[in-house]
Amino acid sequence: MKDLSPDDRPREKLWHHGAAALGDNELLALVIALGGRHGNALTVANALLAAHGGLHGLGRCNCQDLSRVPGIGFARAAQIVAALELGRRTLTHAPAERRHLANPHDAAAYLLPRFGGRKMEQFGVVLLDAKHRVIRTTVLAVGTQNTSFVQPRDVFREAALGCAAAIVAFHNHPSGDPTPSPDDVELTRRLVAAGVLMGVDVVDHVVLGDVRYFSFKESRRL
Repeated sequence: MKDLSPDDRPREKLWHHGAAALGDNELLALVIALGGRHGNALTVANALLAAHGGLHGLGRCNCQDLSRVPGIGFARAAQIVAALELGRRTLTHAPAERRHLANPHDAAAYLLPRFGGRKMEQFGVVLLDAKHRVIRTTVLAVGTQNTSFVQPRDVFREAALGCAAAIVAFHNHPSGDPTPSPDDVELTRRLVAAGVLMGVDVVDHVVLGDVRYFSFKESRRL
């Protein structure tokens, strides 16, 4: 497709304007990727759509049907069928329900199996949406003896990257005793203060032992 101006080439057009700006033939040309002696990828895409009555008809084709169009061999036919199947599955497969952390017990039940009983201390955050459903969980530091080194800016940078409305901070005590240290108390205070400025709710700070936990929220120290 070198004969097209850069702004009209499907790949560049998608990059600058998004997939919705492309026509069916242009999207199909990106799946085909390369042309051949029968024409460039866009020419072959147009021929495919014409032969099968547009995108709807294309979705009913198998590899043998597609390979009857000049320029489509086994490999390209397989690419097209796979791409169409992926699109179909995005409509039929519902996303998995995200974990909801409604209270400190829920947070501890989520975190203890993952981070409790570790030989090395780990500090991290659970990023939550506005309904306190888990977006993702990230470990920010590993192998320290206390939390005094953790900076609120690192926590809220992660929250901003994840578009989180709220967070649960957590760390484990390798000793197995989840009783918070003075450093833990001070860090919690700083996180809450920074959260107010950043507009991110610090829901809790959970300290994990082997099988027990301490919740600053549950103990009304948050």
